Amino acid sequence: MNDELQSVRVWDLPTRVFHWLLALCIVGSIVSAKTGGNAMVWHFRFGYVVFTLLVFRLLWGLVGGHWSRFATFLYAPSTTLRYLRGQSRPDELLDVGHSPLGAFSVFALLVILALQVGTGLFADDEISNTGPLIKFVSGSTSLMLTKWHKTFGQGLIITLVLLHIGAIVFYRVKKNRDLVGPMLTGDKRLEAGVPESIDHHASRGLALTLLTGCAALVAWLVSLSG
Repeated sequence: MNDELQSVRVWDLPTRVFHWLLALCIVGSIVSAKTGGNAMVWHFRFGYVVFTLLVFRLLWGLVGGHWSRFATFLYAPSTTLRYLRGQSRPDELLDVGHSPLGAFSVFALLVILALQVGTGLFADDEISNTGPLIKFVSGSTSLMLTKWHKTFGQGLIITLVLLHIGAIVFYRVKKNRDLVGPMLTGDKRLEAGVPESIDHHASRGLALTLLTGCAALVAWLVSLSG
């Protein structure tokens, strides 16, 4: 059976770089927030990078490699229910890219991170750190956003990260499926005929251009603090 499988590029390089940079920045953001003090400088830096990555992922979800596009893992409720019941059709290829459960995890994390970044831009710890856009909201609004940022938002992110890690371990132990390897190499051993993600110099150049533009946008927004 393995002789009939072939290496298929599922995760393009920009998606893989996004994934690991985001993971690093989330860990860095949490650690720096818990440390406090001078580490808050890095907390803001990690937040700006996360902001840049989120905007990039929004764009890459429209023009990136096949399995990185939102259109490939926006599943109908009926499809998700059939997947949970183990009744998926072979032609649906639900386990090639993001499965229905994986897709839910991805969208949930992106939304929560967007909220966390957004609230952080207007936050005030009432000590020495304020978000760069705090002057655009009232004091009461800033305090409300700060409360979300420091409590509910942070807790949700930690919960989603732990669930994500738990899912990786579950698939590895119970289903003998490696989710980490393909996100490092980009390839999976799959049957012939499975669509492959474009991942060549031109697409990587496009990704770099988009990322640079996203970074410039975030830098401009942060500069409004002055």
